[in-house]
Amino acid sequence: MIESIAIIGSGCAGLTAAIYCARANLSPLVIEGSQPGGQLTTTSEIENFPGFAEGINGFELTDRMRKQAERLGARFLSENAVSVNFPTDVKKVGCSSSAIQAKAVIVATGAAPRMMSIPGEKKFFGGRGVSACATCDAPFFRKKIVAVIGGGDSACEEASFLANFCERVLIVHRRNEFRASKIMASRTRNNPKIAILWDSVLQEIFGDDKVRGIKIKNVKDNAVSEIKCDGVFLAIGHIPNTTPFKSVLAMDEDGYIIGNGQGAVETSVSGVFVAGDCSDKKFRQAITAAGMGCMAAISAERFLANEGFI
Repeated sequence: MIESIAIIGSGCAGLTAAIYCARANLSPLVIEGSQPGGQLTTTSEIENFPGFAEGINGFELTDRMRKQAERLGARFLSENAVSVNFPTDVKKVGCSSSAIQAKAVIVATGAAPRMMSIPGEKKFFGGRGVSACATCDAPFFRKKIVAVIGGGDSACEEASFLANFCERVLIVHRRNEFRASKIMASRTRNNPKIAILWDSVLQEIFGDDKVRGIKIKNVKDNAVSEIKCDGVFLAIGHIPNTTPFKSVLAMDEDGYIIGNGQGAVETSVSGVFVAGDCSDKKFRQAITAAGMGCMAAISAERFLANEGFI
């Protein structure tokens, strides 16, 4: 059987695409992947997704989206996409234990925050004090002390944003100068609410039910110190989940799939579209991922119609 459209990924982007494709009577097949619902399922509370005045749990939000897509006619395959072959006509997706053929494909595989593999990191990630998104979680740390790990533009931007909410922001950076642009570095240094711990690396995050502090080591004298804080923000980058698409779709140097047309959802291969964090390295929000999922679905529907497939 050749599917009209296959959607790879089941986060906000993939599920929104599924909703739109299902409403267009395309009966989309969603390849869920190893983490159905994507990164959002690790977020305990979301306050900035429109329509939920009291906030909503990340798992509940994606579960509602999945049920909505399913009610409209989307189908779900609980497997991983491990390989792809995208010729000009029928697209082929190799999954964990099956092979899918489709006339069009939407790639919505997301990205994962780069982790440090230190004690406490996984234990407190997602609602317990460790985060990789200041825009998402800063309001939960009002008048508290947080640490930002990193020294590039992302770290400086996260720290500056957090300073609008927090009593104190500590930047932990392994070097003695920022890798950030001059303007971002200057803005960070001159912010009275931001303190910079140079030549330091994070060794451990500790606490009970939530983060209570960190242990850092000075790389020059190896001295280890313990610092009390209420949260830790990792700002050392993200890794897009795009391995199966390397050498198949055009990507940037960091492995993000490059959009090739209006709305940036068409890829370098005709009939293959992209949405969400596997392409968006700037915003990385649930609402922007959902918006891209909508655009990818509409673009895919128009492609299928123009090609005479529907």
